[in-house]
Amino acid sequence: MKDLVTYLLDNMYLDFQGEISLDTVRQFLRGDESREAKALLAKLIADKGVDDLLITLADCLKEHIRAGINEQTVREQLSLYSDS
Repeated sequence: MKDLVTYLLDNMYLDFQGEISLDTVRQFLRGDESREAKALLAKLIADKGVDDLLITLADCLKEHIRAGINEQTVREQLSLYSDS
């Protein structure tokens, strides 16, 4: 999960630049046995890809731009998305 959060933070500008697919997310989460990682992967599989995640995450993070977006903020938003 940490690698995925780092990737998203590094590539955020209002959208996420770079190619990210379900396979890419699987690679980032490989070896991560956390509940968060498993829930996120299950949600992405059910959604049949990452498109909804990226749109939702970008929209939700807009609310945090003034206060700052950091690893914890992205992690919280990913958890909220996977629980939805």
